[in-house]
Amino acid sequence: MNCFCTSQTNTCGDNCCQANDLCSFSGDLDDVCATPIYVQSVYDAVRFHMQGMKTVQSLKFTPDIPCGCTISRIIDIRCKKIFNPGNIKDSDNLTLDMETCISGACFLNDCDGVVKTIGPDGIPSENIIFADTCQCENSGAGTPIFGTQNARIWGNIIVYLDLAVCDSCGRESTVTLCAEINIAKPSCPLVLTNFFELCMPGTANSAFMPRLTELANAGFTCRLATNNASRDICIGPNGEVTANLIITICLTVEKKITVPVQLCVLTTGFAEAPLQDSLSGVVNCPGLFPERINGGSDDCSCGCSDFPPSGCR
Repeated sequence: MNCFCTSQTNTCGDNCCQANDLCSFSGDLDDVCATPIYVQSVYDAVRFHMQGMKTVQSLKFTPDIPCGCTISRIIDIRCKKIFNPGNIKDSDNLTLDMETCISGACFLNDCDGVVKTIGPDGIPSENIIFADTCQCENSGAGTPIFGTQNARIWGNIIVYLDLAVCDSCGRESTVTLCAEINIAKPSCPLVLTNFFELCMPGTANSAFMPRLTELANAGFTCRLATNNASRDICIGPNGEVTANLIITICLTVEKKITVPVQLCVLTTGFAEAPLQDSLSGVVNCPGLFPERINGGSDDCSCGCSDFPPSGCR
């Protein structure tokens, strides 16, 4: 039990948690009904990888190892991207900036520049695209568009060096050293370029124009420059550790052509989060979402206060 008097199913340790199961299905098809939803459909998508590299010479790690100790082996080399949630525009934050140019179509513009719509990340990140699709639309096919992708990267990462060290008596222990590496400055970012092709749906018989949305993620791997610890790692007289490293930067980028659509889906009712409340004696609390009303006798609106929903009849 926790402080809200709700049961805990934490089997991952005190520092981890498991999400609540918001939906359930009894297996009875009588509990299933159809409901319309308004979403974006992915018309076409393409994914590709891009790779870059950065070398670092004589990188200083902290803290220093005890004087007189030697490095017996390298246990692991790990990387982590820097992110400051208090200032997302911090120049030290590892940042990906996508610059996309297309041919065969164009982005919609207004007096302020390119028109952007809300994307799946909840911020304006989708570009509305337009092309004369009549030729392909009359034949029942999509219109190809081509693009150039420039991924600009800047910011810092942290490298962790896990070492096994021996003291003068031959006793071995493990230490973890760390250092911060600047991948590039915002004024001079690292640029990776790629080309892509996508298929665009017709626009003549639609109330909405298609959108181009982009997803990208960066991963980093780090290794010794020559894969030889005696050459790439130096220990100073006071235990200072410096190393020569190669940082490999791997990007996964996905481009999508999306269009707003209305779909009919099967559902067992609206999901309701479990209640965490220490109040007692409160009878009427307001709801957060409206109950679904079909207007008929076979109303499949759960409107249930219990969790998980037991289904609707």
